[in-house]
Amino acid sequence: MTPARAVLSGIGACVPSNTVTNADLSRHLDTSPEWITSRTGIEERHVVSGGESTVDLAVEAGTRALKSAGVAAVDAVVLATTSPERLCPAGAPEVAHRLGLGFVPAFDLTSACSGFVFGLGTSQGLIASGLARSVLLIGAEAFTTLVDPEDRGTAVIFGDGAGAVVLRAGTGAEPGAIGPVSLGTDGSRADLLHIPSGGSRQRAATGLGHELDKSSWYLQMAGRTLFQQAVARMTEASRSALDDAGWTVPMVDLFVGHQANLRILTAVAKRLEVPEERVFVNIDRVGNTLAASIPLALTAAAAQGELNTGDRVLLSAFGAGLSWGGTTLVWPDLAVESPL
Repeated sequence: MTPARAVLSGIGACVPSNTVTNADLSRHLDTSPEWITSRTGIEERHVVSGGESTVDLAVEAGTRALKSAGVAAVDAVVLATTSPERLCPAGAPEVAHRLGLGFVPAFDLTSACSGFVFGLGTSQGLIASGLARSVLLIGAEAFTTLVDPEDRGTAVIFGDGAGAVVLRAGTGAEPGAIGPVSLGTDGSRADLLHIPSGGSRQRAATGLGHELDKSSWYLQMAGRTLFQQAVARMTEASRSALDDAGWTVPMVDLFVGHQANLRILTAVAKRLEVPEERVFVNIDRVGNTLAASIPLALTAAAAQGELNTGDRVLLSAFGAGLSWGGTTLVWPDLAVESPL
């Protein structure tokens, strides 16, 4: 008997109401709006405020996805995030509780900017194995809280937000069926993008009462090397996903890559030979939202009419870990609410 496939049946996304423009950042950083845009493609981003948290964003996106799918219950919840509001416990059970989903299995997944694609693979496994007939997968981040506001190299890049999808058991022939998911990691390069303090390694080495350098609590990034890795790995994951699905690049109607940096997206598309008009970009309005990036982009693309029923979609992501992944799907007929 052919295992069931995960089929996209609902989608929703949200961003905080607090908007921070490049001009806002330029008032306290040694930079200019033009410099930020030229280096990243970002013009503004949305940032949590007033105690708003990752779980708050996840609940809002999850609510919209459930509404889009026309369901009030699922069998499992997977929360992809790299900015949990607590080290312990996971946020997913609280999300499930606040959504009124009962005592369903709910857990967090941490794969940074690749988290949503890793979540698709995980959800596919839950459904194929029969452990769940439906999964609410959410990518949610309040990552700006983990970035040094005085570091020009990172403070201009990130934004907060959440995106969610409802996946149900179905067949591979249905619109919305998630294609083969290609995943990879390289732990030898973990220090290229990391936050040194806060975890068990630092605590074991220094003890809880040890005074640490402020910068160790914030994201540290080797930008140039990461750029090269991101382009290479996203291209690799995209080609693998296309090959596994039996697709060629001319068959792709829309390439939705992780919105890390406009130059990265452009370079990947060029290597894949995807025409510019088939590359979706919303980084200019939301920045890099890590695990929320792809579901936010999919929601925005559908809401703006750039993604339509029957379109063939290629997804690809790259993040800390290092981690990367890609997959494909044919876009189904969904009710979509704009995240902005």
